[in-house]
Amino acid sequence: MSTRFPFPMPNGWFAVCWGDELPAGTLKSVRYFGRELVALRGGDGVARVFDAHCPHLGAHLGHGGKVEGDGVRCPFHGWRFDGTGRCAEIPYAKRIPPKAKLRAWEVVERNGLVFVWRHAAGAPPHWEIPELPELHDDAWTPPERRDWVIRSCAQEMAENTVDPAHFRFVHKTNTVPETETMEIRGHVLHVVSNNRVATPRGEQRGRIEIQTHGFGLGYTRFSGIAELLVLTTGAPIDAEHTHTRLQFSVKKLADSDATRGVGRAFIAEIERQFQQDIPIWESKVHLEQPLLVDGEAGIATLRRWARQFYG
Repeated sequence: MSTRFPFPMPNGWFAVCWGDELPAGTLKSVRYFGRELVALRGGDGVARVFDAHCPHLGAHLGHGGKVEGDGVRCPFHGWRFDGTGRCAEIPYAKRIPPKAKLRAWEVVERNGLVFVWRHAAGAPPHWEIPELPELHDDAWTPPERRDWVIRSCAQEMAENTVDPAHFRFVHKTNTVPETETMEIRGHVLHVVSNNRVATPRGEQRGRIEIQTHGFGLGYTRFSGIAELLVLTTGAPIDAEHTHTRLQFSVKKLADSDATRGVGRAFIAEIERQFQQDIPIWESKVHLEQPLLVDGEAGIATLRRWARQFYG
C-alpha cells in the first residue's frame, strides 16, 4: 500500500519488456510489483518470467545466470531450473528437494510485448489480451515506441482519459473532447468521444475510441483527418512508480511524405501532452471524495470500474 494512494497494487496483465529485448538465449533482469524478476527466451523461442532469486541461497539469476534449454542455470551453485520453474538438476547432489522451485509467472507475448499476469491472491487470468491487427498490417506504419517511469499509480494516470476539462487547462487545446459513450464491459472500460481539430483546411471533426483492458493495457484509435493507433501499457514497479510504454502507428496515406508528416505531428502532440501531465501526476494525491461537477461523471465511472482490480 502506498502512502499517497489508498488502494493496493492492482491485479491484471502487465508488460515487463518488449519482445525484441529477448533474443533467443538471453536473460533480462526487470523489477515490477515490488519484486525482482528475470525474463528469458529459451531455445524453444518462448518468453518466460521467473522470480529472480534462487531458492537455494538467494543468488540473483540475472547476475551471471545462463539460459539453458527452456530454463536457467544459477550462477552460484549451478542449479538448473526448467521452463516450469522446477529444479531439474543439482550438479553435485543426487537428490533434488521437492521445494526447489522458482516462481514461474503466467506469460503471454502479444502486440510486441511480454505480459505477465499478476494477482494478489494467486488467481489465474480472468481475461485474454487482444491482438491488435494494425500492428501486423502492411497498410499501417511500423510501430514507434516511447516509454517513461512516472512517480504515480495506474488509477491516477487512467483518470486523465475521462477528464475532458484538463485538456484545455493543462494542454491548452482550443476545444475539449465530447464524450459520446462510456460503458463498463466487465474488465474493459470503453469510451468514445468526438473532438474538433484545427487544420490548414479549417476545423475538422475527429473520433476517439478507447478500450482499456484492466490497468495494464489500453489502446486508442483516432479517426477523422487520418487513422491513428496508440497502444498504452502501464506496469507498477512498486506502489508509487509506474513504467508506461506507448506504441504509435499510422494508417498509410497515398503519399509516403504525407504519412511521415502526419506520423511525426501525431507522435509529437501525444508526447507533448503526456509530458505535461507528468508533473501533475507526480505531485497530486488521491481524494476519495472529490468535488466533481458537471461533465466529470466519467471519473466516477472509471473509479467504479477500477474496484474490480484490487484484492
